[in-house]
Amino acid sequence: MAALEQRKRERRLAAILTTGIGRREFIGGLLLATVMRRVQAQQPTRAHRIAIVHPSNPVTVMNETSSYPGYKAFFSELRRLGYVEGQDLIIERYSGEGRTANYAEVAQEVVRHQPDLILAATSRMVQNLKAATATIPIVGFMADPLTLGLVASLARPGGNVTGVSADAGLEVWGKRLGLLHEMIPQASKVGFLASRDVDKTAQGVAVREAAKRAGFSLVGPPLEGAIQETEYKRVFDAMMQQGADALIVSDQGEHMTNRRLIAELAKASRLPTLYPYRAPVDRGFLSSRSRLRRPDSQRRKAKRHANRSGY
Repeated sequence: MAALEQRKRERRLAAILTTGIGRREFIGGLLLATVMRRVQAQQPTRAHRIAIVHPSNPVTVMNETSSYPGYKAFFSELRRLGYVEGQDLIIERYSGEGRTANYAEVAQEVVRHQPDLILAATSRMVQNLKAATATIPIVGFMADPLTLGLVASLARPGGNVTGVSADAGLEVWGKRLGLLHEMIPQASKVGFLASRDVDKTAQGVAVREAAKRAGFSLVGPPLEGAIQETEYKRVFDAMMQQGADALIVSDQGEHMTNRRLIAELAKASRLPTLYPYRAPVDRGFLSSRSRLRRPDSQRRKAKRHANRSGY
């Protein structure tokens, strides 16, 4: 009976970590459940160890009382399912602090500590972790894992990477710029807020092609080095000097960490801004076009998914 209850808890936990937050998602949480069962069978009294990794969020917000809804929802669900930090769960927290050059080093540090599971945000962090380990299970929040070469298929990911994708597809950037043109038809120069490494990806190419089709000229330099307040201010100043009429923001994780700062800079610069996620709109952005759900709806969906599975 105890073993059956443990498997139920693990299946529910898997549902939390693999519930869709975008159009493209893949289900692989049974890998997590398998790992948890194996660890418990080998060392019944040992607490499970999960490493939480983010490229820019401070480690101080990665907890149950966090002002970041995603973390709060995650820890609340863990507690509801019987996994409590300090009892049968050990949480190790890591942040890249927005220093893109250090992301690989952070990934290597995580792997050196050999957690049972890694929960990671953003494609770049998942890629760095995948390069650092082929054995520790990684649950990632990322773009299309097939395009990134992280999984063999969505139905059968294989390897040690699973998770959810919030990627609506590259074509969504054309729709976002089209929406911006409808809302501000007089705009001709648009700033694209993205780091250099993101600007070089397929997303950057898609934005430039979509801007050209919409009749926009993209202005402003990419973010470089440590993606922090000083660097954001430098890029905003350069965009304004180049005559930006509006701003479109990439979907990289550092922007979510600095969403308040971006909203304040956009407001001070009088730049109408289009953001890919819904949350920052309440803080001063013009609009968003996103399929991401709120964390509380993700939790409800996780519960429905578990109920449909008979748990």
